[in-house]
Amino acid sequence: MIYDKIENLKYYNIDTSAVNFINTLSADKECGRYEISEGIYANIEEYPTKESGYFEAHKNYIDIQLLLEGEEIIEYTPLEGLEVKDEYNPAKDIAFFRDGQNQILKLPLTKGFFVLLYPHDAHKPQLISTKSQKVKKVVVKIKV
Repeated sequence: MIYDKIENLKYYNIDTSAVNFINTLSADKECGRYEISEGIYANIEEYPTKESGYFEAHKNYIDIQLLLEGEEIIEYTPLEGLEVKDEYNPAKDIAFFRDGQNQILKLPLTKGFFVLLYPHDAHKPQLISTKSQKVKKVVVKIKV
């Protein structure tokens, strides 16, 4: 897991096309799926933040998550030690987990910051930061 400012994205070993896409984003970008290059795409969506959720993890893609509007909390914990809630769905590349005994790190996701999550990183996105609010988020998916 990496949590950093967007301007530092260039220092990580991330495909240039993904970095260029992220650097051209603004809050007025329409929601939807965007093909960036082979094995890399982005989903832009809007939703209200919520009080609770489940950890999730992916096997085939790395996530780069950042907000264009609003703020939320993403909880992070190592995948090992979590109890499976919903088995891995290969069509959606996702599995869901219940909280375990691992410590949980709460990451404030605000405009100007990103979180990069690898397949071994369990994460619980879309959580309320200070109050429930509608956010606009980009998730760039990079095939591993």
